[in-house]
Amino acid sequence: MPSKAAIRIGWVLTGVFALFMIFDVAIKLLGVPIVEETMAQLGYPPGLGFPIGVLEGIALVLYLIPRTSILGAVLFTGVFGGAMASHIRIGSPLLSHVLFGVYLGLFAWGGLWLRDARLRPLFPLRRD
Repeated sequence: MPSKAAIRIGWVLTGVFALFMIFDVAIKLLGVPIVEETMAQLGYPPGLGFPIGVLEGIALVLYLIPRTSILGAVLFTGVFGGAMASHIRIGSPLLSHVLFGVYLGLFAWGGLWLRDARLRPLFPLRRD
């Protein structure tokens, strides 16, 4: 059984992740010009930001509903993997761009792991 502090930290990680993703989804759905510029730099056709924003919005809703939070995290993991592959392909900086998906994944999965008892047996921490 995790401590109350661990559960609180898990909710803080989840909250920070959710706030960032709300911002990210919003700029994609609103068609903010930087989204199109970034997508063009990554080699994607115009207009692709909106459908990615819809996909991220669906994943975020699933992530925030306790019954489907693991499914939401799995979907986000796929999105982050695709973003990382895109940055690797064009030679983006490692720590700031390529690994940003890893940072987001750590917040998403770390928050879930700390607050959701279903995950701890799947990903146990061992003191061997």
